[in-house]
Amino acid sequence: MKFEYEEFSTVEEFFLYLVSVAPYMKQVLPVSSYKGFIFSILPLTPVSGDILMMIYARGNMEPGLIEFDISTKKYKTVTSVERADKTYFVILKPKIATIADSAIEAIEKNPVTK
Repeated sequence: MKFEYEEFSTVEEFFLYLVSVAPYMKQVLPVSSYKGFIFSILPLTPVSGDILMMIYARGNMEPGLIEFDISTKKYKTVTSVERADKTYFVILKPKIATIADSAIEAIEKNPVTK
């Protein structure tokens, strides 16, 4: 399995990216918070799954439902999906995530420097 990466400086930029690549009319998207990373892993080769893209920002979030407003680039914790003009993220905090472990290990072994 090969990983490609896109790192964002803030959680808001990360959410903005995910909103822009989400399937049309997809209002609720899963995001993981694990080992200091907030991320989503997407297949770049959907049929084989050989290449995965990890989109992430560094940080932690508590599990729950997040409402993101693309116009203000702000998010907040909510209890239900209420508005069609907002995008929602379900923050998951897995106990074990083997694909994420592999991706994180690769990032830590080969950090990109500017």
